Amino acid sequence: MKVAVFSTRSYDRQFLDRANEAANSPHNLEYFETKLNHKTASLAKNFTCVCIFVNDSADGDTLRILAEQGTKLIALRCAGYNMIDMEVAHELGLKVVRVPAYSPYAVAEHAVGLVLMLNRKLNKAYNRVRDDNFTLDGLLGFDLHNSTVGVIGTGKIGVIFAQIMQGFGCHLLGYDVHPSEHFSAIKGSKYVDLPELLAKSDILSLHCPLLPSTHHLINSETIEQMKQGVMLINTSRGQLVDTRAVIDAIKTGKIGYVGLDVYEEEDELFFEDYSDSVIKDDTFQLLQSFQNVVITAHQAFFTRDALSAISETTIANITNWEQGTELINEVKFS
Repeated sequence: MKVAVFSTRSYDRQFLDRANEAANSPHNLEYFETKLNHKTASLAKNFTCVCIFVNDSADGDTLRILAEQGTKLIALRCAGYNMIDMEVAHELGLKVVRVPAYSPYAVAEHAVGLVLMLNRKLNKAYNRVRDDNFTLDGLLGFDLHNSTVGVIGTGKIGVIFAQIMQGFGCHLLGYDVHPSEHFSAIKGSKYVDLPELLAKSDILSLHCPLLPSTHHLINSETIEQMKQGVMLINTSRGQLVDTRAVIDAIKTGKIGYVGLDVYEEEDELFFEDYSDSVIKDDTFQLLQSFQNVVITAHQAFFTRDALSAISETTIANITNWEQGTELINEVKFS
């Protein structure tokens, strides 16, 4: 099958080629570095399958172009599918498959890494020693032991993050519309409603999906309910957070630390090199100017284990559709 793979980098090709070669019926993969949108959809003409990533756009206009050109299958190399207009995909008869789980450890461990970096100022300490500055002023942290950690979203990633934080001796509060027995089984954990979690947590970590009900879950009203000086971690979806509200809260000291691997306007920034350019996103520039903010460029998933799992599942999804077998990872419109 001819597969147009958008938003690719060298590492995508390496792992996808390896998974494709190992498949019983290898596919014809053609790689495009550009993102998919209504302007680039013509590149996929006569491709039965289009394979996309988190910052591609499969809105209604793009999907209609793809369908007219012969595309039948949209294969996601990620778990989230908010970039796809599922109603239009359903109307056009396009099948959509995703990678519901790859390495939840990768994302959970990255979230913990952000907690440690922010708390112990590891980025500042590293740069000081590189400059032969061995002073400790401004590097004061706090013990994670006995801190209260609020986990918003207790799916696989949220549970693993909670397990790791429990290992530090933290108290765990969880919030999820679908409680997990795996979270409840963690010693010292308990579910509470969102206002109580916000009010009691020293550290807040977001691990929930982006849905209409969770868009800007972190906003001026929910921030007002938080502890003074709270640490906010987001490795899930950028649009869970109202960035301007967070900036205002950083200025007042309501939020004392921010660790982000995602950003609500990341589409035009992340996965690109702007080191010789001027970034025109004033909000992002202001956000990263704060000393108590650490931003990574959507790399939480970026481990060998995760990339292998993503590639293997993606190829398997495409093969299952081609062979007419059950699409266990199909995204269905409801």
